[in-house]
Amino acid sequence: MQGIVYRSTGSWYTVKTAAGGQYQARIKGVFKIDEDITSTNPIAVGDVVEIMPETGENGIAVITDIAPRKNYIVRTSPHRRTQKHIVAANLDQAMLICTIKEPRTSRGFIDRFLVTAAAYHIPAILVFNKKDILKAKDLDKFLELEAVYTAIGYPVLLVSAVKEEGMEEIRALLHNKVTLMSGHSGVGKSSLINQLLPGLELRTKEVSGWSGKGLHTTTFAEMFDLPVETGGQLIDTPGVREFGIVDIPKTELSHYFLEMQPYITQCQFNNCLHINEPGCAVKAAVEEGEIDAERYISYATILETIEEEKY
Repeated sequence: MQGIVYRSTGSWYTVKTAAGGQYQARIKGVFKIDEDITSTNPIAVGDVVEIMPETGENGIAVITDIAPRKNYIVRTSPHRRTQKHIVAANLDQAMLICTIKEPRTSRGFIDRFLVTAAAYHIPAILVFNKKDILKAKDLDKFLELEAVYTAIGYPVLLVSAVKEEGMEEIRALLHNKVTLMSGHSGVGKSSLINQLLPGLELRTKEVSGWSGKGLHTTTFAEMFDLPVETGGQLIDTPGVREFGIVDIPKTELSHYFLEMQPYITQCQFNNCLHINEPGCAVKAAVEEGEIDAERYISYATILETIEEEKY
């Protein structure tokens, strides 16, 4: 019997079948999935699995196999820095919820997320929430970011979950797709999901006053079916404080800064890292304003991290 993993809590998985059945399933014994994938979680939300209901146990099943993944997205494990954690599998797109303030989402965090999505061939969308609390200078900052990322080709929205502004635009982007939703704790991700899924009532908390950082309200990844008129599924993930890059060699990093791609082949050296090499077309494009300087700084910062962590 085949089903899709909707929820993962570590040792137990909620699996839904095409017929609408729901099982609490576990892995029996050693479960080897893929020689090339070593992660802290062998099965992720979004995985298509084979299950065998247990005799005499109503709603309990054993996972016996996993179908090949279309794709998956990973980050460094929150518990083991040297290992990776599969956030979700079989995605059509990834949506990052950001905020200009309370808390502020850094450019570095956004760029790390976009690099990871690009590396796994997952289209990404940037949604800036809390429009209702922005003042003139904050709106200017948003417009600056919007100009940078839309020029690269990323859809960018400004919404307010509290005021229900921009929700139709989000629904249009989610239509009939499997979408991963991620972001820092406190950006209003749960509030947005509550608007998209009436009656769900995910727990929400205010941003911590003393630290300016959000408080965690989601503790594990979970998939939800969107209303029939929207179609598709939404995967909610725990709020992340940072998004660690894994499995990207430093020589490949520039390929995942999409605006750098047209210039990479024009560099004097094939293995150019776009830092100190002569004849670098990427650096020339930065100097001429064709590549945003802040994006280039993000690239250089991430490159240093990769060198330190030796991925």
